[in-house]
Amino acid sequence: MNAAITLWNKQMSKLSGEETFGLLIQPILWVVLFGVGMKGVMGSAVPGGDDFYIAFMAPGIVALSALGGAIAGGSVWLDERMRGIVKEYLVAPIPRLSILLGNTFTIVTKSLFQAIVIFVIGVLMGAQIANNPPGWVGGILLVAGYSIGFAGIALALASKTNDPGAYHAVIFLLNLPLLFLSNALYPLSSLPQWMQIGARINPTSYVVDGLRQLVLTNGNGLASGELLPLWQCAVAIILFATLGMWLAYVAFRSAIR
Repeated sequence: MNAAITLWNKQMSKLSGEETFGLLIQPILWVVLFGVGMKGVMGSAVPGGDDFYIAFMAPGIVALSALGGAIAGGSVWLDERMRGIVKEYLVAPIPRLSILLGNTFTIVTKSLFQAIVIFVIGVLMGAQIANNPPGWVGGILLVAGYSIGFAGIALALASKTNDPGAYHAVIFLLNLPLLFLSNALYPLSSLPQWMQIGARINPTSYVVDGLRQLVLTNGNGLASGELLPLWQCAVAIILFATLGMWLAYVAFRSAIR
């Protein structure tokens, strides 16, 4: 674990001013531009109208930012593999699993930072956060688990290819469909039946509904009373995080042989 923390510290210390600015400005642009642009179109589907749409869609932007962070983390891992930096890690007297964990911790840290920024901007734009500190902790755990799951998938793909173009092509097939085939931008009840089925097997739906219940005031009302049960959200995210890390571990083991 100490080696994983050392690698995490190494990755975080490499953050330049430009990258830190990007981590800060990206979620702001998503909430402000996307939220303001969409609330007039989609606000009618949310109880309370477009005034409540910013609160409704904020958890979806958190999920999108976590997914983007995982993709970026996979790109860093692929770059380090291609430049031979990973070989330097492998000859160091540290457990090899710590290399994988260090990269995962970095991705999760950046995702949590962006999630906090998103909710702060959401509050400034009218979203109401529940006065429930245990719920905030639960929300952080949900975002962390979701980030771990996608970090594992991204690291697995980055471990199995040497072509950045191929990596991003495969990731693109997962990116936007996972956002739009979920309840992130519109209530589950407003979707056609076939999309509801897809949304219920999409981990994005579970982190989004979990955040609405744990972090937002009147999250159930915002979602037209169609929230997925909180226990299902927790179980789904735990299973997803476990699956993602298993895929990453298997791909990592085969890549370093």
